Amino acid sequence: MDFNSKKGFICDMDGVIYHGNKILPGVPEFINWLKEEKKEYLFLTNNSGYTPRELQQKLARMGLDVPEKHFYTSALATASFLKEQAPDCSVYAIGEAGLFNALYDAGITMNDCNPDYVVIGEGKSYSLESLTKATNLVMKGAKLIGANSDVSGPIENGIAPACGALVSPIEMATGKKAYFCGKPNPLMMRTGLKLLHCHSAEAVMVGDRMDTDVISGLESGMSTVLVLSGVSTRETLDTYAYRPTIVLDGVGDIVKVAKGK
Repeated sequence: MDFNSKKGFICDMDGVIYHGNKILPGVPEFINWLKEEKKEYLFLTNNSGYTPRELQQKLARMGLDVPEKHFYTSALATASFLKEQAPDCSVYAIGEAGLFNALYDAGITMNDCNPDYVVIGEGKSYSLESLTKATNLVMKGAKLIGANSDVSGPIENGIAPACGALVSPIEMATGKKAYFCGKPNPLMMRTGLKLLHCHSAEAVMVGDRMDTDVISGLESGMSTVLVLSGVSTRETLDTYAYRPTIVLDGVGDIVKVAKGK
């Protein structure tokens, strides 16, 4: 693949840029290359817990200078979807600051009596009590929304259950299926391309997961890079009917390929 001819790069974060609070090898070189070559770029994360400012500060603590405008999260995608579908709706939400801020900024109010939607994101506030509340609100007619369908995400010492796993008990208890707004939902990818001012043919999706990153790039018409710095291995490829455009060990290899090293 000719990375130099591409105008825009959409990159996942967990397992691509960092693991927990540890920056991955080759990331500073990759970000410097994006800036030097004046590429449009967007860090797109399915983790709904952080606000763009928190993500910007998280990278700053690791020594990376990336302005806030370069981040887009599944929480923002969820809030955008709800604002378009049902302006002025109310929700019962389980999640962190990233989700609540995005919902408030979109003019959506909180309601634990008779909300229009139950919205689930990643969160430490997740408990049997909040789960029971959410289940009964869905039984009463609230529509169930998940910020993303990831069942797990990489952390420093293993994996953590992610939004898809946290929504699952509500789906099982109610018999209702959630609608997920994050990757691989094409809505999130289209918004990403719009923010990059890029056509899909001019853009690259970089991620560590076949089931969210590669499939979302592929179905949006982008070239795709699977990096092996997160949850996927070369063996993972054999379990899917589709393939990424290229497989690399990490994002630092994008720079090496681009420079012909």
